[in-house]
Amino acid sequence: MKNNILKGVLLLGILTSVFACNTKKEEPVVVDKEAIKKEIQAKEDEFAEVYNSGELKKIGYYADDAISYYQNHAPLVGKANIAEFLKANVGSSSNQIAFKTGEIFVSDDGNQVVETGAFEVTDSTKTIVNTGSYMSLFVKRDGKYVCVRDMSVSDK
Repeated sequence: MKNNILKGVLLLGILTSVFACNTKKEEPVVVDKEAIKKEIQAKEDEFAEVYNSGELKKIGYYADDAISYYQNHAPLVGKANIAEFLKANVGSSSNQIAFKTGEIFVSDDGNQVVETGAFEVTDSTKTIVNTGSYMSLFVKRDGKYVCVRDMSVSDK
């Protein structure tokens, strides 16, 4: 009987040692918020360039499953629908849009980013015709951030 108790205690001690020594400690993910903010601003600059060119079929800003909430309009579901809406509303306008990233809120693992910012629309004489704010949610897919949700509101 004493022999079985001794064997049990010894086995329990060995198992405890094995599990205690084998515990993996996860390395904390280091998130460089300034680098991410620059990356998001570059996405906004690229989007403005594509938007202003009128060549919206080349839009790489949105994920295929994105949903965009434009003011006074039902939600636009899918990259193709968003591009069609933008194309119909850009038309032959000589207005130009620019985006300025304000704040970013990054998930602990860096895979999601919420961005708040402002936009400005100018006409061909560089007169401001509209300003407003926006909020976008980006997720990292295949190593790149893509917008999965966004909404904007005009100051007017």
